[in-house]
Amino acid sequence: MTARSTGVSVRDARAGDGSRIADVFLAARHTAMPWLWSPRTEEEVRWWFGGLPVRTDGRVLVAERDGAVVGFAEVLPGELNHLYVDPDAQGCGVGSALFARATELEPTGFELWTFQRNAPARAFYAARGCVELYETDGADNEEREPDVRIAWAPA
Repeated sequence: MTARSTGVSVRDARAGDGSRIADVFLAARHTAMPWLWSPRTEEEVRWWFGGLPVRTDGRVLVAERDGAVVGFAEVLPGELNHLYVDPDAQGCGVGSALFARATELEPTGFELWTFQRNAPARAFYAARGCVELYETDGADNEEREPDVRIAWAPA
């Protein structure tokens, strides 16, 4: 899938994309959620994401602009597990392109988590027709941060 108007293309991740996926994850989290405690060191995060494209039970997608990875998503059966966009590429259609591809891969719908304090993410998903199902106190996530369960279903 290619979003021609934004110059963004989405493709399946390859083994060599792991380092850039980790870069995007770390930058996006540090910028959007500086208040978020991380249970992992940066080195552990880089190790984990370094193998993500070949380890997942679903599909890892990367968004590219001008040949550079600027976002990624991990789509599992019935679940959007990750969707992160490099802070310098936010607001340019990258997240929308990844989300659209996720809906193509899971056309009957999916659910996802985001943190309650992540207002931009909540607004992003709401603008794409997602509904918030319930909130938790965060006791079941690694960060121990209150979160919200969100669902997307076709119209």
